[in-house]
Amino acid sequence: MSTLMSQSAAVIKMNIQSLPRRLWMSLAMVFASAVVVAILLAFLAMAKGFDATMKSAGSEDIAFFMRTGSAAELNSSASREQVNLIENAPGIARDEQGPMVSPELYVIVDGVKKSTQNEANIPLRGLDQRGVAMRKGFTLVAGRMFNPGTDELIVGAGILREFDGFELGQEIRFGKYKWKVVGVFSTGGNVFESELWADAKVIQNLYNRGSSYQSIRARMTSPDSLPLIAEYLKNEPRLTHEVQAESSYFAEQGKSLGYMAMFGWVISSIMALGALAGALNTMYTSVSDRAMEIATLRAIGFSHFSAFIGTMAEAMTLAAIGSIVGSLAAFIFFDGLSASTLGGSFTQVVFSFQLSPDLFIKGISMALIIGFISGFFPAWRAARVPVIVAFQTAR
Repeated sequence: MSTLMSQSAAVIKMNIQSLPRRLWMSLAMVFASAVVVAILLAFLAMAKGFDATMKSAGSEDIAFFMRTGSAAELNSSASREQVNLIENAPGIARDEQGPMVSPELYVIVDGVKKSTQNEANIPLRGLDQRGVAMRKGFTLVAGRMFNPGTDELIVGAGILREFDGFELGQEIRFGKYKWKVVGVFSTGGNVFESELWADAKVIQNLYNRGSSYQSIRARMTSPDSLPLIAEYLKNEPRLTHEVQAESSYFAEQGKSLGYMAMFGWVISSIMALGALAGALNTMYTSVSDRAMEIATLRAIGFSHFSAFIGTMAEAMTLAAIGSIVGSLAAFIFFDGLSASTLGGSFTQVVFSFQLSPDLFIKGISMALIIGFISGFFPAWRAARVPVIVAFQTAR
């Protein structure tokens, strides 16, 4: 066994040392593996970042109400009477000011993306101090809070990064209405940073919404209160709403970009086939280039297995180098990259690409699969090189 191991180690060393003779073909294999890994990680980081942005916005102890059948806030509605009924539901937390309920509006307005200078939909949310307090991680990073009853608004940090014209102190016109930016807020990088916030009653007046709202948030006495609230809605004929935990709502919304991960796997798999073809060519060339050396080693007593292992090690080494290069490229160019895309409410969601150890493992695994397959068949050929080749070449 020790002889077999020492033979294999010697062949591996010889193969690695001979790589400069096939420098350009070896680099081509490294490059192909690196591109596959980088593309895969880019798509996975995009999907992971979007999903994290959505999921981190939700709270387990916030009940989220929308009209039954509505897929997003934009399609929902709630009258003032219905808000009052929900305020009286069992399981709703109260403080000295009354039920901890936030009826909210959701209006689509236009913004100009910095990256493309094209217009895109962004959400203008109407809420009050109750609603602001329900957003976990809320902090004003610049300026101040909007004053109720005025045409002032505050801007999410994500909007400020991705869109023009929303700097502190700017006046913004949406249609015939003008607003003034008085503050910039952060909610820890979640989806709420992709919104503009203003006083709900002002938006009701300007957009002719009367006393209606679209969605309702309510703090529960505990997450266990959700079934009790759902039963109350079922038994109250004046309510046409369904309830879920806010965390569940945003988890579902986050799936809207889940296809990007699948798309990334499909694209990377197709590219991997191309990379595999090139890698097979590289490894067959390597075996052909070293045929005399392999045969000579066989003639002096080296086993078939050592020739097989040496070629496999060469292929896996090149694939591993490619995976490292691709991972580094993805980390440099994509990790933390800010972008925006269309979310479930037909508005832009600002998010950051997120690369994590599990994603790197997936990328490296794909490269090593390419290396294994591209090495196996040439290694099988190397193991079957006849000893007589050494003497034929010598003549």
